[in-house]
Amino acid sequence: MAIEQNRNVEIEKTNVEKKMDSSLVASTFIKYAAYIVIFFGALYFLVKYVFPMF
Repeated sequence: MAIEQNRNVEIEKTNVEKKMDSSLVASTFIKYAAYIVIFFGALYFLVKYVFPMF
């Protein structure tokens, strides 16, 4: 006695796309690059002009 089962299986497919905003990445890079330039500029000023005074 073979029982035939009709299965109606729906497979839901979801695509996850990672959105990368290049303008946000670029502005963040510019911001941190400016921080580094300011830091090394202040360090250069200290070494070149302030430390020789002592």
